[in-house]
Parts: sequence; C-alpha cells; structure tokens
Amino acid sequence: MHFKNIYLRSFRLFLFPISILYGILIAIRNLLYDKKIIKSVEFNIPIICVGNISVGGTGKSPMVMYLASLLKNKYPLATLSRGYKRRTSGYILANERFTAIELGDEPMQIYLHHPDIAVAVGEKRIEAIPQLLYDRPETKLIILDDAFQHREIHAGLNIILTEYSNLYTRDFFLPTGDLRDQRSSMTRAEIIIVTKCPLNLSENDKFLILKELNPSDNQKVFFTSIRYDAPYHIISKEKFSLTRELEVLLVCGIANPEPLTQYIHEKTKMYDALFFNDHHIYSVDDLNAINERFDFLSESQKVIITTEKDAVRLLKFKELLNNIPLYVLPISIHFLFDQENEFNELVQNYPYAFYNSPNLSSIAE
Repeated sequence: MHFKNIYLRSFRLFLFPISILYGILIAIRNLLYDKKIIKSVEFNIPIICVGNISVGGTGKSPMVMYLASLLKNKYPLATLSRGYKRRTSGYILANERFTAIELGDEPMQIYLHHPDIAVAVGEKRIEAIPQLLYDRPETKLIILDDAFQHREIHAGLNIILTEYSNLYTRDFFLPTGDLRDQRSSMTRAEIIIVTKCPLNLSENDKFLILKELNPSDNQKVFFTSIRYDAPYHIISKEKFSLTRELEVLLVCGIANPEPLTQYIHEKTKMYDALFFNDHHIYSVDDLNAINERFDFLSESQKVIITTEKDAVRLLKFKELLNNIPLYVLPISIHFLFDQENEFNELVQNYPYAFYNSPNLSSIAE
C-alpha cells in the first residue's frame, strides 16, 4: 500500500472497518456476476481490456498506447475510456476541437499520440460502444481503458497491471489499502503484467514474484519497466538532452512520482519540484507559481520538466508557453527478460482467433 506519511497511514488504518464493509459489498457483487444473476454483455467485436484492481498509477495509459501502436496497422482500432475527471459527461468521440478538459488527460494523451485511431470517452461503456460503432462502423477492435472491475462488458482478452512496488497480493481494500476489487478477481485475467520494475530485476526476484502471484496455467505473467525517452519542448517539439550540468524544476500531478524523481535526480545536477494531485487541472495561478519557482533556481542552465500526462493539461496555455523552457519527458514500456515478442504474439493472436472462430456468428451483438 502507498502511504505518503505516517499520519496518512494512521488515518487509513483507522478506516479498517469501512474497508471490511467495502470488501463484503465487492464480494457480493462479484458473486452475482459469477452466478450469472447479473450478466455481462458481449459484443460481436474483439475487445481488449487494460485495467487493474487497485487505485493509483500502474501504467495503464502507456500500455494502451503500446497496444495501439502494435495493432492499429492490422485492424481499424478504437479506444474507449471513462474520461476520469473531465468536465463533461456522456459519450464523446475525440477530434482536434477537444482538449483534456473535455476528454480527460489520459484519453487526450492517447489521441495526440494516435490521431489516426478512434479515441472515445463515456462513463457508461455499455452505451458508448454501440455509439462508437455507429460513428466508426469500420472499427474491428476496441481497447477498453480501465474497465476490468466494472464487469458490465465481457472482454475477450484482459490485460491486468500490478505495480512492482505495490503488488496486489500485499494490498488491502479501500480506504485502508488501494484495492478496489478482490484479489481473486485476477483469476479472470489472461495476462498479468508487473509494471515499473527495476531495469536490473534478477531472475531470482522474478521467480519470487511469480511464486507470490501464483498464476494459473492459462495465465501469462510479464515484467516491464519504464523507459524515459528524450524530452521535447511542449510547443515546438524540439528535442533536448538531460545533462549533469542542468538544474531542473519538475512539475507533475501523477499518482506516484517516485520513479520519475529518481530518474531526474540521476540525470541532472539538482532539481526542485512542484507536485500536484493526480489529474490536477492547471490554472493561471499554477502557471504563475511554476514561473516564480523556476526564476528562483540559481543555475544558469535550467529547464522545466513535466510529464506527457501533465502536458495535455497545460496545453490550454499554449500562447504563454512558447518562450518558456518547458520540456515534456515521454515514457515508453520496456519488457524485461526478452518477453516482448511473446507478449506481442499473444495479443495479436487474439483478434485473429476471434475473426477466424467458427462460433463468431453465435455471439450476440
């Protein structure tokens, strides 16, 4: 469980009775689905679900973008997200007129990386999918972002993420812990990915984690780490290199900034940081605070670094950012233990098998 300080930890432990009640309610709900008393809806299209059973950043958005890159040249592709913390409601299909305020930061990030695919948001996915297929009838594959725990829709392939530093096996229900679903729900996943692993994760560590996760014979477990790529200017897109001569102001509002701060610390001379809440919506006052903190840095070589997730929320100040040395640090997924080809093949085989199944016509639309 992620505890930022001793006071928060004590407060969350105090809420243990609420966690027990929450766990009971989740167990009853899952039982109703397992017994088919509440039924999941199937669509006549292959659906990949990327999710987790905990709150916080396990790396779903980088995984969705990785899958989009892997699959979009093989199938007309769409992604569907809830659009967490957007200031709109209902179904929206992304286009160049929308911002992160209307779509949510993560769907906007996906759209900016992959403008050639359909990117949609909708809280009620069971209603959004038919609308999406109406708007984009050529769609042959849908990626659901963060839908595993809801169970309204049956996905043919479930890719579930758990963070190396906060494995679901060591966690507990909200609000004492970070779990929003039962640990046993992981048995519904075809693929489990341990994310944000150290690059030097040993074979012995891998073995111990596999033993702890105890996957079934029909589940595959993969291990990934974060790879940081060259920063680029938020407006001009000009690339930039981090050096040991730089002083950096790190600006971010993400669930777990610890891996990022460690990377900045290793690559630069020194850094200061302005941390905001996850999914923070930036204001003009925030931008002024960023500039004031940046002016306070003493080194002659200094820049501001932010994440791609934060960048989509800062782009609304486009006219004010041209002359500011604000650079975006992109991340990508790196598979450990030479597992990338195995993962790619497994994912690519799913839609192929779906469309070549003799039972395809029996699936209800």
